[in-house]
Formats: sequence, structure tokens, C-alpha cells
Amino acid sequence: MLMVGNVGVNRVLADCLDFKNIRNLEQMVFQRPGGFEATIKGYFYQPARQQDIRLANRVIKGERFHPASNALWFFRPTGDCPGTWYNQVNSGRFKAHCFFIPTAQDCPQVY
Repeated sequence: MLMVGNVGVNRVLADCLDFKNIRNLEQMVFQRPGGFEATIKGYFYQPARQQDIRLANRVIKGERFHPASNALWFFRPTGDCPGTWYNQVNSGRFKAHCFFIPTAQDCPQVY
């Protein structure tokens, strides 16, 4: 959850590539296309647990976790993580998810 949070905060900070004019977490979560798939699932609208709120606050306050530190994208592949995904470099894998970063030249705000 912390790493997905990193991706979300990075998207708000980025103002580049797919995330131009995204200025807050709500816009980022509900962005179409490109927002979080969970928003179309019923479980997304359940009350947040205290544990989840604590984790979200850590990320909002600036904690970063590799491989999502500078990532703007992630997905869960059926096999190994590809080296690139839509021309973005793989920064690593955590459990089942692969994370992808823009270049510092394309998105300096996330570095």
C-alpha cells in the first residue's frame, strides 16, 4: 500500500506526461483514463481502516519506498516484469507488482 501511495503522490506532483493538470489526490484517483481501477469496484467505497489511514498519512508526509520512490506507473504481470512498459523503465518489483519510472528529463518533479 505504501508503494501504491508513492505512485499516487508522484502523479499529483508530476505535472508531466499522462498526469498534466492533476492537482490533488481526488483528481488523480478518479482520472479517466489512467486513474485507479479500484474506483470501479464496490470495495473502494468502504470506510478506510485506521491502519490504512496511518499508511496514507506516511506517504502524504513524504515517505518514499523503493521501487516506487519515483514511479508513476505500476501493474501486476502474469510473469516477470518487463524491462520497459510503454517506454517507461522498470524500477523494480515488490511482491506481485512492477513499478515504472519516467526519466528525470521528462518528469523532474518526481525526482
